[in-house]
Amino acid sequence: MKISRALLSVHDKKGIVELAKALARQHIEMVSTGGTAQALKRAGIPVTDISQVTKFPEMLDGRIKTLHPRIHAAVLADRRNAKHMQELKRQDILPIDLVVVNLYPFEETAGKKHTPTEATEQIDIGGPALLRAAAKNHENVAVVCNPAQYDTIKRELLEGKAISEKTRQRLALEAWEHVAHYDVVIENYFRRRFGKDDFPKHLNQSWEKIRNLRYGENRHQQGALYRDPGFVSESVVTARLLKEGKKLSYNNILDGNAAIELIKEFEEPTAAVIKHNNPSGVASDAKILEAYKQARSVDPEAAFGGIVAVNREVDGGVAREILHTFVEVVIAPRFTPEAMKVFEGRKNLRLLELPGIGKKRKAYREYRSVVGGLLVQDANTQLLADGLKVVTQRKPTDKERAAMLYAWKIVKYVKSNAIVFAKENRAIGIGAGQMKRVDAAKLAATIARDYSGPDSLKGCAMASDAFFPFRDGIDFAAKLGVTAIIQPGGSIKDKEVIAAADEHGIAMVFTGTRHFRH
Repeated sequence: MKISRALLSVHDKKGIVELAKALARQHIEMVSTGGTAQALKRAGIPVTDISQVTKFPEMLDGRIKTLHPRIHAAVLADRRNAKHMQELKRQDILPIDLVVVNLYPFEETAGKKHTPTEATEQIDIGGPALLRAAAKNHENVAVVCNPAQYDTIKRELLEGKAISEKTRQRLALEAWEHVAHYDVVIENYFRRRFGKDDFPKHLNQSWEKIRNLRYGENRHQQGALYRDPGFVSESVVTARLLKEGKKLSYNNILDGNAAIELIKEFEEPTAAVIKHNNPSGVASDAKILEAYKQARSVDPEAAFGGIVAVNREVDGGVAREILHTFVEVVIAPRFTPEAMKVFEGRKNLRLLELPGIGKKRKAYREYRSVVGGLLVQDANTQLLADGLKVVTQRKPTDKERAAMLYAWKIVKYVKSNAIVFAKENRAIGIGAGQMKRVDAAKLAATIARDYSGPDSLKGCAMASDAFFPFRDGIDFAAKLGVTAIIQPGGSIKDKEVIAAADEHGIAMVFTGTRHFRH
């Protein structure tokens, strides 16, 4: 497809003069608008003002430039259609073969502290219309919306004053993607501005790719990481990658996300070890070094190959302690120069720095794919609904209450069915992902006995992510020496469960909040 005439109208002027010079060398006529035309004329490049083509002035502070039949007919005409070409000839319209357009920076403007009026002024109208027209007619017209593509255009024109079919197809696809993203950003801006925080009939989202991953969940699956440009809170996506040996994997990111969200529940110095999207250990201490040691000791075998997250600075001592076990990723608000030097020798260790790791999270939406569809929900940012309701004859002591709340913060991030045994500053045993709740309790108890000792569960608290359907879980806890239980309540057998707790002298509270995590 030969190029005889081009339309250039860009907000981002990067590289446009060099492209226009290449077009001029090929004796390609150029039509341009406003600031683009001025930039080309200053560079000594012959260009025709668009008003000369439309015979209509640019008006409304530049809002009307390219929105004219003489322009869109020139772009949309099908060169293979004799009727189209005759109509152009009758109206004395010359076809446009190349459209180079990029859009007003609405996304950048809306993302800064501009007024709604200022942001709205950056909504491009004529640009997207031109990109759509040229992309629709890509068999006859080449469309360029990204300065990064200028070199491709220059190279192909140098080779034969033509743009190949394959290139035109690729450029058209990029134009559709660009316009679609632009429209979604505008829609989401107005959805937030007009206060419609509902579940719309059509869920339009646009995600920006950060990187390709080594592979997906398994080696035979491809994977990539995308970010939501509208999400501003601290997360695994916004963390700064300080050190990378092997590339971060799909599973590293999933586990890193779980670690960061769990650690946000704690204000005191706390460390967590995550394995397969579950915490294998969590502990708090005035010294973050001791917190990490205790978190790892909950299940030291599971800690092998896990992810470590702490909510305090990692210094050289903490770094050396972490390296006693093989870990995949370390996440912290800061790493001291000494820590970075210690970690230098571990080739494939990845370090993620997230200064805001301790900040409370804001409300947001979660998305999860199912085959052929998408599940959307409000994120589970609530810990308790209306405080704790004591339902047993015995009230918990202050120490038991602290242990229950500690266990409750952890169980929220354990895959269901979930049971956590804990003291007031550390987990003792964690049971995840069992089909029967009593089996989750048995698993957690086995871990506690194996690594913390046979009497480690005496006097501790037990947390359950959902209600106990039967009293068997309570009876089992009593045999272990558990003295306090925290659970949502809501079973048809609550009375039976409460009676069991009373029989064993266990203090039990209901939260009214369930924390299923599938």
